[in-house]
Order: sequence, then C-alpha cells, then structure tokens
Amino acid sequence: MAFSFFKKSEKKEAAPAGPHYYDLKVKQIVQETKDAISIVFEQPQTKINYKSGQFLTLITTVQGKEVRRAYSLCSSPFTDADLAVTVKRVDQGLMSNWLPDNLKAGQTIKIMEPMGQFTTEFDAKRKRHLIMFAGGSGITPMMSIIKSILTQEPESILSLIYCNRDIDSIIFKQTLEKLETQYEGRLHVIHVLDNAPMNWQGYSGLLNHDMLTKLFERIPDWGIDKTTYLMCGPEGMMKNVEGLLAERKIPQDKIFKESFVQGTIKDAKKDEVAAAGGALQAREVTVRYDNQEFKFVVQPDATILQTALDQGIDLPYSCQSGLCTACRGKCLSGQVKLDEEEGLSKSERAEGYVLTCVGHPLTDDVVIEIG
Repeated sequence: MAFSFFKKSEKKEAAPAGPHYYDLKVKQIVQETKDAISIVFEQPQTKINYKSGQFLTLITTVQGKEVRRAYSLCSSPFTDADLAVTVKRVDQGLMSNWLPDNLKAGQTIKIMEPMGQFTTEFDAKRKRHLIMFAGGSGITPMMSIIKSILTQEPESILSLIYCNRDIDSIIFKQTLEKLETQYEGRLHVIHVLDNAPMNWQGYSGLLNHDMLTKLFERIPDWGIDKTTYLMCGPEGMMKNVEGLLAERKIPQDKIFKESFVQGTIKDAKKDEVAAAGGALQAREVTVRYDNQEFKFVVQPDATILQTALDQGIDLPYSCQSGLCTACRGKCLSGQVKLDEEEGLSKSERAEGYVLTCVGHPLTDDVVIEIG
C-alpha cells in the first residue's frame, strides 16, 4: 500500500527513532465479506497509540521467507479498545491470501508500530465536511476516520461515496448502516456498484462525469473553505476521481489520497528514473542503523534496502514502494536517486531524507543514517 492523505506537515522534523515491533495476539477474525476479513488484535499491556487512518505492518513467514505487508487500521483510537486491520484477498497476493487461510484467533503475529500520514487532528469545536471516495478495501482507513470524526467533532459531517464490484463485496455494509442511523444527518453513504442487482435503486457503473454531477446534487454544499475531499482505493478509480474533481476546479490542496499498491515499483518507472539520472553503477553505500554501521555494494538493478536485506541486514521497511516512509533515512553525504518521492514532504527532501526501498546510490560517498 502507499500512503499520503492529509498532507504531511512541512515543518522541520527530527529524524525518527527506529520503529518498535510487537508480538500481538489475535483476539478475533471477522469475516466481513467472502474475500475480506478483519483481524482484531488485543492491545498489549503497554498500549499501542495510533492515529485514525494509519496502518500496521504485519510480518510473518510465508513459503519459508519473511514477508511484510502494510494494512490500514479500521479501528478508531477513540471508539475501539482493540486494534483491527482489514485484509482483502487479491489475485496472487502472497500475504493477503495467506492470512485468511492460516491465521487463527489465539495466535500471535509480529507487527511494526503504526505508521502513515493519512491522518488528521480532531477538534470538538471544528466544523467541516469530509467528502470521501472509497473503492473496495479502500474503505478501511476511511472507517477509522469516520468513527473518529463522528465521535470527536459533533459539528462536522461526512459524505461517503463507496464503489464496489457488487452488493456482496461491500465491506462494513452493516456497520455503515448502523452509523448512518445513529448519526442521522451527519453521515451520508452513497453506494456505487459495477454489477447491480435487478432491484437496485442506487448508482451503478463506473464513476463518470455525469454520475459525479448527480452525486454532488445530493451532497451538502458547505463551501470550499470547509470542505475536504478524501480518496482511497484502486489507482484507476482515484485517477478518475482526481480528473473529475479537476473539472469541478477543486483546489489540489483540498484533495488528499491514500493508495494501495502491490509493493513494487513498475519497471517502466524505474527505467524513467534511471534515464533521468544517468546510468546507474555498482557503488558502495554506508548505512548507520541501531548503533551499527554497515557497508555494502549496491548493484545497478537493486535498491539500497533490497541489497541490505539480501545480506542479512535487518533494516526497517514496510511497503517497498517509496510511500509509507518506514525505511526513511537521512543522506549525510553523497547523492541518492529515488524511483518514487511521493512519500516524502518537500521539507524532508530538502533536508536530505531518502527512502532506501526505492533508493539507488549515484555517487561513491553515500552515507545514510536511519533512526
């Protein structure tokens, strides 16, 4: 998955400490739909704090190899005693298929502490309108934010446009209905189905210009100053929504997104970056982490992180797509080319922060400090 929603602060940030890891006990596994489950974890004795919209990185061994995948929290720190993430099966998804087939209540699984910038602060005096576009499992971080807004900001309202394949694939369908009833007038859910049943009274088909125009006629207009647009779901859906909002002249600073990706940067993107920065060469890199210093040579077709992992150096990481920032480090010397920069704010890039999972050394003097 990739992460970026309520944009990162552009204030100066100190280098983060190394991430914390926990072994969490699975309290319950909830079958949300035929191909989606929610995993509920017991809070450890020392409670794990998190923000609505953040994610957990789950770490386990699949087919003899350690696998890490990031899943958004659907629980809210304000309304839920436990931590919960939702996992949806995907074609050839290594972890997303292993978890529902193998994980049982009572077992423990290793996780990395909550991370992610798809968050916002809550204020009981605040009055705003969040218009949310979710597709499939993209509802997961939205659910966390919805529960928090409804309980922490009594003057704010939410409009959720939720796109799914069919009625049976709607995750949290009953929960959303209950919240809509409980907070009548503050939460408005509009479902859009690709394949609608014969008696379906709602919207069906792809979200296009005409449909969005009709949808906005049903959504309260609080003015641009009090309205924020959020989106999370398949890349195709979000690009479509971004285009439609651009047609409506919605300012970019009012639009925030959280992306789910497969965990690798496309080859075309790598080629584009390599071409822009010149031919990559095998170069030695020095990484300082956890009070140790590691030196290793990174080949042109490898990233700094992957090279370290292949040599048994346990650096922190999660998405491996340059978006979650779990692998973030500060480049103290030398130059690093990134395949993807979306995970870093402008100030972080200016201060020399890089992402090892998508980073390639461009010079022979690269030194990176993590944590």
